[in-house]
Amino acid sequence: MKAQDTVFSQKVARIFSSNAEVQIMGILNITPDSFYDGGSYLQEQEWLNQTQKMVDEGADIIDIGGQSTRPNSTIVSSEEETKRLIPVVVSIRKHYPELLISVDTFYASVAEQAVNAGANIINDISGGTFDDAMFATIARLDIPYILMHNNGSIITMHDKDETKNIRADVASFLETQIAKLKALGFTKIIIDPGFGFGKTIEQNYELLTDFDYLKALPYPILAGISRKSMITKLLNIKAKDALNGTTALNMKCILAGAKLLRVHDVKEAKDVVTIACKMRNK
Repeated sequence: MKAQDTVFSQKVARIFSSNAEVQIMGILNITPDSFYDGGSYLQEQEWLNQTQKMVDEGADIIDIGGQSTRPNSTIVSSEEETKRLIPVVVSIRKHYPELLISVDTFYASVAEQAVNAGANIINDISGGTFDDAMFATIARLDIPYILMHNNGSIITMHDKDETKNIRADVASFLETQIAKLKALGFTKIIIDPGFGFGKTIEQNYELLTDFDYLKALPYPILAGISRKSMITKLLNIKAKDALNGTTALNMKCILAGAKLLRVHDVKEAKDVVTIACKMRNK
């Protein structure tokens, strides 16, 4: 085994360790239209500078996204997403040989090419429902997979049903998809309740009240709340002004049991992790 592979194995093992500290996943959007920082990191020096900033501030993982999935965004093809993502993965892997890289995609073909280019984790907002080949691909690649709740299609993923028992819906979806992965012999699963996807503000906060419905599943929990509409709509502010709300909710997520935070603002998230760990040690 290469020394680099050993480093990756150790870092991945920490994610799945019951005693692991909270991991911070820094968001790197290689998109022109993401809801907060679209168009900011399209050139190599821009994405390398942002990666360095997040690493310096304490990011454990960099999550690279080549497609905006905000409401009313235009879905790009797997070919276009590949063109956006793969050069970035190659570039970051070259400059940061021991950094854990996650790629945000719901296309199996993109996932495979990203792993071949140096990615270590696949983050799938569809939970395996947008591409029937995803689960078989992930099982074959045998790398950590972030399974997010999303009961819609590519077109309807932001549609909301106010009558839905959201906790039961999230738990049922995750249990069903986990069973499919386990049938393929795959267990390197990280679960994500999918804050902001197809949920009303009330449902998002209901999910946040406690994570008992998630902790019943023996997998690390990722919380992705950073600057989302459950903050901006509640406070009637823009995403650029939502850092304070994000910090408050990240603290709640950690105390409820989240093991990973997916964030735009790494330094502030790192401060939250430090304080939360101090509180839990008292």
